[in-house]
Amino acid sequence: MVTITLLDSRQKTPVQQWQFATKPVICIGRSPDNHIVLRDILVSRYHLELHHVGDGTWRLRSRGSNGTFLDGQLSPQGNLADGSIIQLGPTGPMLRFEIQTSSQKKVTAGPENCTHAGNFPGNLFCIHCRQPLNVQRTIRQYQVLRLLGHGGMGTTFLVCVPSDQPGQMPQLRVLKEMNAAMENIPKAQELFEREARILQSLSHSGIPRFFDYFVENNKKYLVMELIHGQDLDKWVQQKGTVAVEPAIAWMLQTCDVLSYIHSQASPVIHRDLKPSNLIVRSKDSQIVVIDFGAVKESGNSPGTRIAVEGYSSPEQTLGNPQIQSDLYAIGATLIFLLTGQSPIKVYRNRGQGYRLQIQEIAAIPDSLKQVIYTATEPRLSDRYQSADQLATALKSCL
Repeated sequence: MVTITLLDSRQKTPVQQWQFATKPVICIGRSPDNHIVLRDILVSRYHLELHHVGDGTWRLRSRGSNGTFLDGQLSPQGNLADGSIIQLGPTGPMLRFEIQTSSQKKVTAGPENCTHAGNFPGNLFCIHCRQPLNVQRTIRQYQVLRLLGHGGMGTTFLVCVPSDQPGQMPQLRVLKEMNAAMENIPKAQELFEREARILQSLSHSGIPRFFDYFVENNKKYLVMELIHGQDLDKWVQQKGTVAVEPAIAWMLQTCDVLSYIHSQASPVIHRDLKPSNLIVRSKDSQIVVIDFGAVKESGNSPGTRIAVEGYSSPEQTLGNPQIQSDLYAIGATLIFLLTGQSPIKVYRNRGQGYRLQIQEIAAIPDSLKQVIYTATEPRLSDRYQSADQLATALKSCL
């Protein structure tokens, strides 16, 4: 039996797992006819083969243009050991290879007698007993492992829910705690509760799943799915600008999420679309829209002004967001992905107020410039009227 586990590149925690009992060759790559499909731009269509060469021995053979690293060393080929770490490309997906023969049964140490020896400093869980190595505090059944982020409204933590089965890995979640400074502000409480209510009502693969909402010791908490991946802001910072085709593909996926939330009985406006709130999920390179803390249901009276410099439409900055306001952010995000610059740097006064000016940017094809201009028109009536309209226009640029 061979088990291959996709690991989160930073936290080294499991994201997805595959098991093979009789395969003599296991093919890994981006093409859908591989045994393991990894939709990452650093992965070749047919990147890697794992060959069973007899007597329980497996051998790696790399075919990827970006190379394959075996236990940290660039390896065109090599023998695999139980627990070997395979990375596709220098910064691509990371896989753990495990093998168990028919006469071999792994014994997992119990948490009560495990010494946690041999763990790396950054490990979240013990490699032997699979229990968390450093629990900062416990809130109800959620064990807090580390701080993820701190915003104006709330603080997010990585938490785990202990498994009731010995030897099984605890389940990871994101817990959002309302900031103490916001607890006595009625509008802040309304926004926090609205985020929980709306997330609970939504079900889409491009939106984190809702798990729980509760009050503990007079503090409000929201529990959501942990998305393994990297947001587009960090992606561009670390890897550089994005090519036209993947940039459009990611925005088409974002349009699909927007089409879903905009088509609810009470249309939902995100109001905070920007690269840092769009995550490329590791297991399938699909976009997930996060941070619904600023959401507003269309038709409600004008509320708190929530604006993001460079990404917010004129009507949103005035406190009157519409569904087209989210589409405006798509156009601005495309500028960032293709140029690496904040959209605020290409605002120009064109006689009737400031607007985005991208005519001289060579990295953006002319057909896509027109789509961006239409998505970011100052007047609502001049913009695309729905996410589906914008998606159709983006597809024509491919």
